[in-house]
Formats: sequence, C-alpha cells, structure tokens
Amino acid sequence: MKLGFAMPHLMRLKATSQPWEAMVTGAEQTKLIQWAEKLGFEMVAVPEHHAIPQKHVELSGPHYFSAFTAMAYFAGATQTMRVNSCISILPVQHPIITAKALSTMDWLASGRVTVTFAVGWLEDEFAALGVDFHKRGRMAEEYIQAIIALWTQASPQFDGEFVSFKDLAFEPKCVQKPHLPIWFGGDAEAVLKRTARYASGWWPFLTKPEQIAEKIEFIKSQPDYNGQLTDIFYGFATSRVGEGHVPQSDPKARPGMTKQAIIDRLSWLKEQGVTWSSVPIPALVNIEAYYDYSQWLAEEIMPAVK
Repeated sequence: MKLGFAMPHLMRLKATSQPWEAMVTGAEQTKLIQWAEKLGFEMVAVPEHHAIPQKHVELSGPHYFSAFTAMAYFAGATQTMRVNSCISILPVQHPIITAKALSTMDWLASGRVTVTFAVGWLEDEFAALGVDFHKRGRMAEEYIQAIIALWTQASPQFDGEFVSFKDLAFEPKCVQKPHLPIWFGGDAEAVLKRTARYASGWWPFLTKPEQIAEKIEFIKSQPDYNGQLTDIFYGFATSRVGEGHVPQSDPKARPGMTKQAIIDRLSWLKEQGVTWSSVPIPALVNIEAYYDYSQWLAEEIMPAVK
C-alpha cells in the first residue's frame, strides 16, 4: 500500500475540511509538499473544478485549483514525488491542449506525472464553460483516444465527431512510455469500461469499499480490457463524501483514529485490491500540528502498510 499526501486547502469541502485549512497559503503548501517528500509520501493529487455555481458552494466550497497548473507547481517543488489529479474534467478542454499540458509536465518532471480523468458531474459548470453536459461521455471517449494518438504517434492524426486533426507535429512526448499513466475516476459502468480500454488505474468515488473488488473484476472481465490495471486509489475519507458532496457518516473512515485502527483499515482496503490510499487530517488547530501528524504517519503507519 502506497500513501498519498493529504494536502490541506486544495478545496474547502464541507464534509472533510477544517477551518484552519483555509488559512494555509501557497507558500505554506510548498513547504509542506517538500516536507511530505522527505517523509516518504509518494504522491499528491489535486482536485479540479473551474467554477462552482453559487447553489453548490455550501457543500462543495468555492476553492479549487486548475489541476494541471497545481500539479506542475508541486512537481517543480519536488524531486521524486508523483503528481496526479483527482480528478481532471476531461470533456471541458480541447484534447490537444490537455495532451500538451500533460506531456510538457511529464517532460519537465522527468516522468513523475499521472492523470486521473473524469467526465464531470456539475451540470451548471459545463453550462458556464459552454460544453454540452449531456454529450460529455461521448466526448470523453473520443478525447482520450485523441490524447493517446498525440502522445504515441510520430505524426498524430484523428478524425472524430468532436475533434479532428492531421499533418501535425506534436512534441514533447511523455517521458514515460508508451505515455504517462492514465487513470479514470468515477463509478458508472461506462467509466469502468473506459478504464478497461485505456487506463492503468481507477479512482472510485461513490463505490462502497465493500464493492471495490467486485468492480475491479468487472473492469478486468471486459472483452477489450487492456490488461494494464495496476493502481486503485481509495482515499481513507472517501466514504465521508456522498453524491453532490453531501457529508456522510462512516465510523470506519473518521479522522484521528488510533494507530492500529488505521493500519487495520488500510490492510483491509489492500485486501479489496486498493494499492493507494491517504489518511485524513484529524481535528487539529493549525498547520504546525499537521507537520507533527504527518511525521507520525510516516514513522508509525507507513512501515506497517508498505
């Protein structure tokens, strides 16, 4: 089991955030990510929304980064840690722009980038961006094919309903071959089938942890399964967030659990097929206390679950 680092103030989600986290600045996040790397945390993942409709702010909060911008910054501040998105909304940006941002990042970071794509769920956000929410699944399917073509073909070409190109030069290519790892986030059957076709990782959200093994088997049973599924990320606190970011109560995912309870939970998740997780931030008063807690995780939890 590998542990990702729970960075404070990537969002202000009602279900999981604490008041002190909103005071954490970008400069403090830079110091934290370098601290986390020294402790042995292996990845940081950045949530993404481009705009939050006012009616969703109470639950979702207003604060989200552009995932690729933040990922590139964290990659530049570190030397060994992987960066990922959780998630990047695939249909809202032209796939050439997406492919270029990610391959540039992977090239500059010497091959430390993973991306987790999803189709998105916030219809009003799509409306603000001028993207048809009801076509997002078809767009995602086409966009991922186009992105892979750009990353892997010497002279990329693609002809689809939503995007077409030919006679292009596209560099830099990804450092990682055949391209940087692609994961998909989400729980719908279409997402699982897309994961089977194109991805090496899956990030469930609304799937109950007891159903993860079953969903993994579904992915691997698809007739066009690519045989590459190696990574499953299930954050410790994921089950505290429901559909629409509504807070949920889950005593098995509460923050501040004892050492043995955390180890037991992570070990159980590993038995379900989970390969990556993160431990939620417990009730703390400030960022200084989080330095102490993250060090405790590195010294007491990491060695027991690796």
